[in-house]
Amino acid sequence: MRLHARCAMAFLLFAAGAGVSTSLSALQASSIPTTQLIKVEDLVKLVQGPEQQRPLILQVGPHVLYQQAHIPGSEYIGAASTPEGLQNLRKRVEGLPRTRFIVLYCGCCPWGHCPNVKPAYDALVAMGFNNAKVLYIPTNFGADWVDRGYPVAKGD
Repeated sequence: MRLHARCAMAFLLFAAGAGVSTSLSALQASSIPTTQLIKVEDLVKLVQGPEQQRPLILQVGPHVLYQQAHIPGSEYIGAASTPEGLQNLRKRVEGLPRTRFIVLYCGCCPWGHCPNVKPAYDALVAMGFNNAKVLYIPTNFGADWVDRGYPVAKGD
C-alpha cells in the first residue's frame, strides 16, 4: 500500500477513535489566510538551506503519520484537533520569541478537510506569534511530499 493511502487510512482510524469531525468548517484549513501559507517547494528550500534560516517545524497531526515519514528536523506535537495536542503546542512554544518563524503541518488528508492545522494556527495567533506559517499540502503528505522525492525522516 502506498504511503498516502496508508496516511488516509490512518487518519480515518484516528478520527473515528478520537471522535474528530472533519466536517466542522471552523476547523478547516481552507479558512487560513493564503498569506500565512507556505508552499512545499519553498519549505524544501528552507530545510535544505542554512540552519540559521530554518524555521521551527511542528507536525500537528496523527503520530502514526509522523512515525511513517516526516520532514527532517520537524518535531511531533500531537493532533491539534485534540485538547492534548493543543496543550503540547502551547507548552512547546510558550518561551519562544513571538517573532520566531514557525511552520505547522499535518498532511493527514486533503487540505479542506484537515482538522489539525487550523486549530494549531489559531492557537499560535492567539499567543501573539506573528511569523507562523502553515505548510499548504493539497492532497496529503504522502502524495505532496514523500512521492515527490523530498527528504524524509522516519520513526519518533
